[in-house]
Amino acid sequence: MEQQQTINILYTAPSESEPLDLRRKARPGEIVVRIFLFLCGFVSIFTTLGIVFVLGEESILLFTTEYSSIDGLKRLNVIDFLTGTRWQPNILEIGIWPLLTATLVTSFVAVFIALPLGLGAAIYLSEYATPRARNILKPVLEVLAGIPTVVYGYFALTFVTPLLQGLLGKNTIGVYNMLSAGIVMGIMIIPLVASLSEDALSAVPRTLREAAYGLGSTRFEMTTRVVIPAATSGIVAALILAISRAVGETMIVAIASGNGPNFTINPTKAAETMTGYIARISTGDLSYNTLDYNSIFAIGLTLFFITLILNMISRYIVNRFREAYE
Repeated sequence: MEQQQTINILYTAPSESEPLDLRRKARPGEIVVRIFLFLCGFVSIFTTLGIVFVLGEESILLFTTEYSSIDGLKRLNVIDFLTGTRWQPNILEIGIWPLLTATLVTSFVAVFIALPLGLGAAIYLSEYATPRARNILKPVLEVLAGIPTVVYGYFALTFVTPLLQGLLGKNTIGVYNMLSAGIVMGIMIIPLVASLSEDALSAVPRTLREAAYGLGSTRFEMTTRVVIPAATSGIVAALILAISRAVGETMIVAIASGNGPNFTINPTKAAETMTGYIARISTGDLSYNTLDYNSIFAIGLTLFFITLILNMISRYIVNRFREAYE
């Protein structure tokens, strides 16, 4: 009896009016880590906002500055910039479409090359390769991602272009063309497509594979009818991220695609992309608030919004079509 009274004195159950507080007081080390992680996230957001602010501030100068022309001082407008099909700054015509179409054509060619090869490599590594083959092939595939893009550019100019001229004829395809640049860009982004697609395929639970085998499916049927549909959101997200990577590529198109704005969708023709134009103009001596100086910021802002939209689409697709397994 005395022992029971002692226990009651040492422990008093909380009443219903006083809820039990299970929160643990954070240690000083945890507070420091939390503050550091917050600062990392804040720096990332602040850097993005700073880039948008600089691009926007300098881009506004393109449309608020008066430039001298044959008819006197002239001011450019946003409508002509977004809808014009001629890019000739010397006569104050700065339609973005010649640069934009070249960017889209080279990106389309790159994705046309990278999607089947990258997805095929991902399927093989995820479903068919032995552990030994995977350990050998995956590092070899990722070596492509470590090659400098300037090397890819000269590879396109000195190897792929002569090869295409031998196949299609020199009268059909010139020394500078969007086709060779797009093909080499596709080779460059194969590791990106393969790596992200393999991660999506590997995330599919093994129970689905075993269930497909239990129903009498072959490995090919299991892969095409079960694994790939279950990983569709990740594969599509990898594709869109690869497009963003191709749109932002600079050195390959600057070396192999050409340095003259040309409003065409023919990949065998030479044309200058948005990034190629920025690289070409930036290598010279530019005076502040000139047409060439202001134009590269307007093009950079346009390119930023294109990649931002692509990333938002990728995010939406992942959240909308992602399969959740328990």
